[in-house]
Amino acid sequence: MPILNGSCHCGAVEYTVEVDGDLENLRRCNCSLCRRKGALMASVPGEKLTVTKGEDKLTLYQWNLKIAKHYFCSVCGIYTFHRPRSAPDTYGFNVGCLQGVDPYSFTGVPVRDGAALSLVDD
Repeated sequence: MPILNGSCHCGAVEYTVEVDGDLENLRRCNCSLCRRKGALMASVPGEKLTVTKGEDKLTLYQWNLKIAKHYFCSVCGIYTFHRPRSAPDTYGFNVGCLQGVDPYSFTGVPVRDGAALSLVDD
């Protein structure tokens, strides 16, 4: 199983994700937060993402029901990964943070209707 390295822009936060073959479950989301950050995301089970540097540099952002956990680098502000409300035992992660992976090389990526799940009007 390939292990991919990810980091924020400034390098204060680094993590690894262990994927089963190719990146799966690629998506974008149209909820008010994801629409603004515009990231291409993928997911892995919770035990397949490991923070290897800078856990103390991560900032937690929560909104709406405050169940989902969105993590950002407190130094450069880059969204690194999150624990979704719909699957809290997984990590969604920012494909743009992965070394050697071009997020613009993926075509036909679906957009999840996260806006329909929100209980807060945007």
